[in-house]
Amino acid sequence: METIAGDLEDLSAFAILLESGSFTRAAERLGCSKGQLSKRISALEHALGTTLLHRTTRRLSLTAAGTALLPEVQALNAQASRARRAVLALQEEAQGTVRLSVPVSLGETFFDAWLMEFSREYPDIRLELDLSNERRDLVADGFDLAIRSGSMAGDERLVARPLFALQELTCATPAYLEEHGAPTSPAELGGHSCLQNTHYPDHDVWLYQRRHELFRVSVGGVLASNHYTLLKKAALAGAGISRLPSYMIQQELAEGRLVWLLRDYQTRTQPVFLIHPYQGRLPRRTQLLADYLLRWFERSRRQLVALEG
Repeated sequence: METIAGDLEDLSAFAILLESGSFTRAAERLGCSKGQLSKRISALEHALGTTLLHRTTRRLSLTAAGTALLPEVQALNAQASRARRAVLALQEEAQGTVRLSVPVSLGETFFDAWLMEFSREYPDIRLELDLSNERRDLVADGFDLAIRSGSMAGDERLVARPLFALQELTCATPAYLEEHGAPTSPAELGGHSCLQNTHYPDHDVWLYQRRHELFRVSVGGVLASNHYTLLKKAALAGAGISRLPSYMIQQELAEGRLVWLLRDYQTRTQPVFLIHPYQGRLPRRTQLLADYLLRWFERSRRQLVALEG
């Protein structure tokens, strides 16, 4: 592959040399020295097994082989130029497909909100949404963007931009609390039915922090699942107390269908990032979606702050 790329560069240099009329002017256009350019032409002649140029101190003249080669090389340069323009044009167009990988609960929660709003604003951009809790290999699997939580360290192929902080809120329905009472401290959770997320190895131990004090509470209940959406449905059905991501329950908290418990105690928080493969400038369709998601989640963060107040 390197040999082919080198041959193509030498062929292009040959055409530029003939267009420029001298090694001096051609070297300036190519950003190299006359000696380096001369070596490239010699390497091309060696690879082809023939002489392409008659070199004199005053002028350059083509051999028969050089005369036959020149129009083919000029056509190759023109095709390469068209290809570059096509790629640049594609980067500037607000159309085409953007492939986005998102955790299941996040996609289910926001699908009808941000996706439909974005599609109305950019109807020519097609979104291909992959809902998965697996860490997709964006480069190997061909994804343009992904949303991931946790540490992004160690993969130099990826660019990560902070999107929001995922915080679990302890909550239950008013009906459940009326029947069983509302816990006022983490220790009281042991006497309640707690809906646990088996995605976490320590799902039956809930951690809380207040100031410099850490509370570890063993919990149990009627349901455990690795699916946040199912746990939310169970909580809304009055099955018990749950810890759910703040982004999933903003509307339910605002409407009073769920009550935020133990507000004075900090629960687990982890950063969530919008990531994409490192590739320099993003195509415009991808950049538009990335910018939109950053704005959308910032609005969502401000709404949660308002609820906290």
